[in-house]
Amino acid sequence: MAKLEPAPMMTRLKRLNIAAYAPLIALLLLILFSSIASESFLMPRNITNVLRQVSYTGIIALGMTFVIIAGGIDLSVGSMVAVVGVLTIMIINGAGDGWWAVAMAISSAIALGGVFGALNGLVITRGKVASFIATLATMSIFRSMALYISDAGEMVSTNAHFSDIGGGYLWGTPYPVWVFLLLAIIYHILLKHSAFGRHVCAVGSNAKVASYSAIKVRWVYFMTFVIAGASVGISAVLLASRLNSISPSDAGIFYELDAIAAVVIGGTALSGGKGTIWGTVIGVIILGIINNMLNLMGISPYLQGMVKGLVILIAVLVQFKGDR
Repeated sequence: MAKLEPAPMMTRLKRLNIAAYAPLIALLLLILFSSIASESFLMPRNITNVLRQVSYTGIIALGMTFVIIAGGIDLSVGSMVAVVGVLTIMIINGAGDGWWAVAMAISSAIALGGVFGALNGLVITRGKVASFIATLATMSIFRSMALYISDAGEMVSTNAHFSDIGGGYLWGTPYPVWVFLLLAIIYHILLKHSAFGRHVCAVGSNAKVASYSAIKVRWVYFMTFVIAGASVGISAVLLASRLNSISPSDAGIFYELDAIAAVVIGGTALSGGKGTIWGTVIGVIILGIINNMLNLMGISPYLQGMVKGLVILIAVLVQFKGDR
């Protein structure tokens, strides 16, 4: 008697890793629920506001993705936003009122973010300090620097063009959203279609095996923190431009938690070794929609942190189940 072969569709379904598509499924279900729960959710102005709000932490989360895939973590990004923002406004106020001053401020912010990220990387790779401890220390250092440099006062830009960067629109969409999407494309190519991206995944999976494969483990690990720092610089200049000012005490508060949460919700393993940029994009949007819906439904702001924490726990549990 001939043996019955399983149908091709059933075979594909068995091989399908549901956990890999869980963030996308969750996003679609969340959009469906939100559109039913509130008639204001799908209004273009509301969608635009959600995308603008998530773009600042989203840009940081894109850089954080590299760090977490490599097996590290960066808790200093929120404080780094504050110190980079303060220094950027000081630079633009001293440079003048032209567009060239804005260009100088943008390039300076990215460079400063990269330098601060490099400092984190040096402490971790050369000093052999765990990334959690090292960035916990620099989180405090960067915030104190921002407060000291600004004398704990709000820094306001005097450049007439600076606010156009964070407050401008292209085809009805704010500039920060376009920057977020452009960086997502660039970082996706870097992670999935370059030797560096493959090395990042290899280091996160098993650093010792990666070193046996002639991968410069410390250099790759160091560069992930530089990428994260440069991403913070971009976010800081967009945030400062949007407000035309920066508050050293409030800027970037809890950004590190939102960035890490978005990366985890997007399917990146906290243990390192795997993750995707587009998963992080989905995670960022999920967090943004949740915050937006809680506000639209009049939920107490004291409960919003609890809801966000539950979402993170569910994402980790789904991820753990998919790895088994």
